[in-house]
Amino acid sequence: MKGRTPKKLGLAIVGAGRVGLFRGEVATRHPSVEWIGIAELNPNRAASVAEAIGADFVTNSHRELLARPEVNCVIVATDEHLHIDPVMAAIERGLPMLIEKPLATDLAGSAKLLAEIEKAGLDAVVGYTQRFRRRWLAAREKCRTGALGEVELVTSRAFMNRLVAIDNYKRTDDPATISPLVISGTHALDICMWCLDGKTPTEVYARSVDKVLGPLYQGIDATAGMIMFSDGTVYHLSISWAMPVTWPAAVYSLEVGIAGTTGVLTIDDTHRDIVLAVSKPQAEGYNPDASRLVDFMGSYPPGDMAMGELRGPMAEETMSWLNRMALGIPTVAATAAEAHRNLMLTKALDLSAKLKKSVALPLDPAALAAA
Repeated sequence: MKGRTPKKLGLAIVGAGRVGLFRGEVATRHPSVEWIGIAELNPNRAASVAEAIGADFVTNSHRELLARPEVNCVIVATDEHLHIDPVMAAIERGLPMLIEKPLATDLAGSAKLLAEIEKAGLDAVVGYTQRFRRRWLAAREKCRTGALGEVELVTSRAFMNRLVAIDNYKRTDDPATISPLVISGTHALDICMWCLDGKTPTEVYARSVDKVLGPLYQGIDATAGMIMFSDGTVYHLSISWAMPVTWPAAVYSLEVGIAGTTGVLTIDDTHRDIVLAVSKPQAEGYNPDASRLVDFMGSYPPGDMAMGELRGPMAEETMSWLNRMALGIPTVAATAAEAHRNLMLTKALDLSAKLKKSVALPLDPAALAAA
């Protein structure tokens, strides 16, 4: 670090929802951030977030924001199905990006973004925030260094409060483009694929159920499936985001097992170690509900608010990315290629469940559209 001069940052935040606010608040505390601009369609939300983080510029147009000469890095934090145009606008200006996951909700759109990012040679990473938690970093390190021998079986089981699903289905115009795997299960999948780094997936098989969210939103309750790899390794996964509103995990409850030829690693990420029971609702999670009086604390993936600040993986991820922009320090963030692979796997699993047969990989976006 001796003699290295940090680059001054002009940060554009496209989308001022929860995540845009969280990352913006972290950015205001980074010494290299000298200018922040916001693009947000909702004028009331734009004004409140701009005041909270002391933004220098506010607009309802991401193209107007990204054309500003002060901007030299971008956070894309719009709703998941609205990523493509702001990412393309940033590519046109050659701006490095932190893009919220998934890269896109449409596989063809994701493939297009990846191709354009790679063609432009841009530094673009995707917000798989759980990579910044110590337990997953430690698990990845044990797999990377061969402590388990050769990994041959991975399992993951995720249970999620249905408030998350309801929020997502209410915000989309096309329920068919989202699913528990594409929107939320992708986090667990990313962690497990990170631990399986270097292995090539060749086939998937899955089944889904929809008795709760199907009638209400034309959505999917849960999916269980398998991913098979070229060397015979198997990854078995399941996710339900239809748990009752009173399910004590405000958002995520996850269990992972990784079995190798010489060792095994199990991770209990269900958050049952800190239980909160109250007489008045405490506004836990993405979409708080007054009927919830018991919580497994810590299940909110971005982290927890304490002493007026977000503490946890999203704050660490944002600070790490800003250091990457200002100092060129490498991070463990997911690449655009890894994010596209994750989307391809979740889309292939959903397609397998729909067709009720196995699907070969890699999945061609054209084949998905034809189905």
